[in-house]
Amino acid sequence: YVRFHLISPLIQQSAENIVLFDTFVNILSHNLGEPAYEADVAQLEYKLVAGEHGLVIRVKGFNHKLPLLFQLIIDYLSDFSFTPAVFEMITEQLKKTYFNILIKPETLAKDVRLLILEHGRWSMIDKYQTLMNGLSIESLSSFVKAFKAQLFVEGLVQGNFTS
Repeated sequence: YVRFHLISPLIQQSAENIVLFDTFVNILSHNLGEPAYEADVAQLEYKLVAGEHGLVIRVKGFNHKLPLLFQLIIDYLSDFSFTPAVFEMITEQLKKTYFNILIKPETLAKDVRLLILEHGRWSMIDKYQTLMNGLSIESLSSFVKAFKAQLFVEGLVQGNFTS
């Protein structure tokens, strides 16, 4: 089991940065779909989570091939690229996701409660409005570049691994 948290102070600076970060993580997951398929068949699991303060990378499975899967994820992260079609597809999916959160009273109530309790939190309404106002491909590219330039990493490795 390997878990790394790539923390960046950039994410919480604005609602636009949070939306750009969600877009980035979803495009990265989409890009990994085909190359990581063989790892999935070999019973290796991975998950990319857009956490509150950064990207959480979780991989688990048999230890002899786990570093290869982790290296694949890091390679796709470092050489991040996307097409305009993928960008449009992911932003449309995010619009639906955000809207579905907004129309459910229990998830909206949770979001409002957390907005009151947590300092510097952006509401789902802010994120949805930012996304509806439109994002540019250039803004995503510059955000990803800035995100990769300001990273702090925490990691946990459990299992049959040497130091």
